[in-house]
Amino acid sequence: MSFIRYVLDKRYFLVLYVVLMLFVSLIMLVSVNHQHAINNLLYTNITCLFFVCCYLTAGYYYRNSYYDKLKKLIANTHEDTATALPEPQNYEQALYIDLLKKLHSEHSNRLQKLHAEKRDHQDFIMSWIHEVKLPIASSRLLMEHSTGKSVDYMVDKLEDELNKIDNYVEQALYYSRIDTFSKDYFITETLLDQIIKESIKKYAKLFINKRIRFKMYETPQFIQTDSKWLGFIIDQIIANALKYTGDGGEILISFEEDQLEKRLLLIDSGIGIKPEDIQRVFEKGFTGSSGRSFTKSTGMGLYLALQLSIKLDHRLSIQSEEGKYTKLIIHFPKIRNYFNM
Repeated sequence: MSFIRYVLDKRYFLVLYVVLMLFVSLIMLVSVNHQHAINNLLYTNITCLFFVCCYLTAGYYYRNSYYDKLKKLIANTHEDTATALPEPQNYEQALYIDLLKKLHSEHSNRLQKLHAEKRDHQDFIMSWIHEVKLPIASSRLLMEHSTGKSVDYMVDKLEDELNKIDNYVEQALYYSRIDTFSKDYFITETLLDQIIKESIKKYAKLFINKRIRFKMYETPQFIQTDSKWLGFIIDQIIANALKYTGDGGEILISFEEDQLEKRLLLIDSGIGIKPEDIQRVFEKGFTGSSGRSFTKSTGMGLYLALQLSIKLDHRLSIQSEEGKYTKLIIHFPKIRNYFNM
């Protein structure tokens, strides 16, 4: 920093100095003999000016050492700026340094969050590519070994593989739209039974192939939700239930409510969840010991279901007993509760 720039920074002090000296000079002129006053004025002003110049010079070299350290730090791109900041010389500088450290910390946290999201996204993409290649490879094998197979048989098998690909693509689509959810949903009064029936129809072939019985206690219920996003949530839950329910099993859907909320219960008679895994089933990519025995388990279905439920202001909970059942509950808060909070 140049000396002139430092003096300009001290302009308010210099203005105050000039005003005070003018005031003192005026008092001296009217208070003593005119001849003596001139001599006193010259002596007083020269002396005060000398001390002010000494103050400015000393202050310049004192401040300049701090600014030189800052300039070197700015020029050094390989050093951690926040930890290498020079010691403050006054309270104002200390406040600015604290502010810089706070901004640096917030920036670092955001950067770490972005890196974590990028890694998660890359992990999901790699897992998704691996999973979607399986039905593609199966389709090619079917075509290579199609000799002697009927057209109906080939169409049926290829349709199964296409449905798997479609499900994986839909999962990837909803995963990519989680961050822009607020731009793509519309809450309306929706008939829940209709959404459930559409999901069941989507997986009807799998129900038939695995001979899984389906029961639903039809009690038409209206809830406040986005039908498209809730439909995807129910799809993921039913797909999970079908995946972990053996041939000849059963899936039951029922509905209940109390003064606080409405609840949709989806219960399957599948393999259940181990006690040590039940608290982690909604984590991204978590498959647990049960999921690892199924080569087509990515661990993303329930994670996506939970994230979308939160954005819809619903809630998911789960109960299970290993080897007996799994019960997944979607909680729908009643509208009037928002006004009573």
